[in-house]
This record gives sequence, structure tokens and C-alpha cells, in this order.
Amino acid sequence: MRRNIRIVGMGMYLPKRKVTSAEVDAIIGTKEGWSESKTGVKIRYYVDGETSSFMGAEAAKEAVKDAGLTFCDIDCIISGSGTVQQAIPSTASLIQEQLGLQHSGIPCFDVNSTCLSWVTALDMISYAIEAGRYKNIVLVSSEISSVGLNWGQNESSILFGDGAVAMVISKSASGTAGIISSHMETYSAGAHLSEIRGGGTMIHPRGYNEETKEDFLFDMDGPAIFKLSLKLLPDFVEKVFQGTNLSLDDVSMIVPHQASGPAMNLIRRKLGISEDRFMKIIENYGNMISASIPLAFYEGIRQGRIKRGDTVFLLGTSAGLSIGGVLLEY
Repeated sequence: MRRNIRIVGMGMYLPKRKVTSAEVDAIIGTKEGWSESKTGVKIRYYVDGETSSFMGAEAAKEAVKDAGLTFCDIDCIISGSGTVQQAIPSTASLIQEQLGLQHSGIPCFDVNSTCLSWVTALDMISYAIEAGRYKNIVLVSSEISSVGLNWGQNESSILFGDGAVAMVISKSASGTAGIISSHMETYSAGAHLSEIRGGGTMIHPRGYNEETKEDFLFDMDGPAIFKLSLKLLPDFVEKVFQGTNLSLDDVSMIVPHQASGPAMNLIRRKLGISEDRFMKIIENYGNMISASIPLAFYEGIRQGRIKRGDTVFLLGTSAGLSIGGVLLEY
């Protein structure tokens, strides 16, 4: 089902602390250049006192201004993030507070499907906009990975960065900008390949001790995730395009999750996509969890590689293991 929505404004926020690959090499005690050769990441950003809600609010301010609107025009705030500022309340509520809108009554809620959270939220909220439930929504992905990295796991800890991206999404005229097709699949056979076991009701924070402390840090088996994802990806992509009269050849730009440089290169070749049609920005930001895809989208527009009327394919994987894709006309 096509949904007539339009991205009318965008904004981003990067933390103050800029971290080079050389600094990461020093943290993990390896020779300089090792982390960049493994991940393709030259620079990433870590928070230095910023919170998720602060970063999200700053990105939202920029997006609303870019849209030519004010927050009086906004009737919903959604956080599509894989990390949360605190267990309760929703991060979206805390973003509203940071914006000084505590008494506005604007509805706020979170959507979390880890690295696909922003894509999932965009997909789900598009139906509500199409139905007239909301007029102008702010969709934010604000991610802080640096606090949960396990520096004993070199292959995963060197990948990630922090930051926030926000977009204002509104109804579009029929036949113009909109979501053409979307699809998501989850294979819980891979549920424990990427996880943080502690912090919920199974391993409650009260149970934190020397024996359980690593359960509260990020744990990932990257090669196993990539192997499973690569096996599932071709059939998944085919399903996204079913019934659209389009193919990958008709796509102006693929915007993938910025998982890792080598993984993205292999996926691009597997799909038969040229570099100029594949939005890769990981070297300057790292893997920013759910903010990776909207940030790559933002950069594509800012660099002039994505233009109005272009057909864009958002594609990613996430813990779960899930695969998600949204085909849209920008």
C-alpha cells in the first residue's frame, strides 16, 4: 500500500567529543591503524555530558526549523531509537521536556527494533499520517552506544558512535512523495547474536555484580550475524519490490544501515549495486545504531546525491535478528 508522506525537514546533532581510530587503537591496546582496517571507521563521536534527550531535542529543533514550521505545528513526537535514556518514561517524553514543551500535550512514544527503530517507526507512522491521525510528526533517532561498549570485544567495540538525527514528516499530495513499499522479517534463531542481557527483568540492575557485569555490556557475534543476513537478504529484497513494477535498477540510491565498512562492501556487491548508488558514510561517523540510516539519508540530501523525486531504498538489519526495508519516493 502506497502512503502519501513527505519528509519536509531534517536536522542532526553530533556530540562534542570527536574520537579518531588512533584513539580507539590506544584504548584497546592494538597497533595504530588496526581498527580502521577492520571497520572502515576513521572518526566517530562519543557523548561528553550530553544525554539522548538533549541530542534528540537539538536535532528536532533543526528539523522543525528546516521544515519552516514551529513546534505549534507538531502534533506527535516519536523516538525511533535502539537505546533509551532510562527505562521509564519514554525517551520521546524526555525529548519533549528538553524542548520546553512540558505542558504542550503533544503525544510522545518510542518505537524500538534496535538498529531498525527509525525505519520501523517511519513505516508504522506513515499509516497514521495517511489516515489523517497526525499532520506533522517529528521522528527522532538519538543513540548513545559508547556507554555500553565492551572494550574486551575488539571487533564490536571499535564500530560504534553516538549522535542524533530528526525528521519532520507530513502528508504529501497523492502521486508525489511517499512510501511505495515496505517489508520486515524477524528470525529469532539469531536473537542472541547481538544483545545486552542485563538491565531488564531477567537480569535486573539489582543483580549487578562482578559475575554479571558483562551482561550489562553490548555483546555481538558479528560474523554470525553477517552470515545469516547475507543468506536472507536476496529473497528479502525481492519481496520488498513485489507488486511495485520496480526493480533495484530503478532505485536512485540505496541507503543501508552503516553496520561496518567490509560488511557493507560485501552486501553492495551481493546486490550488484555500483558505489555511486550506495550511500556509505561509516568512515566519518561509525555505526550509530538506528540513527545510521537517517543520517546517511540526511548526508545524501546534503551532498546532492539524493534529490526530490528520486526513488530511495532504505535497507538494514537489526538485533532480533530482523531485516527491514522501505522503498520510497523522496
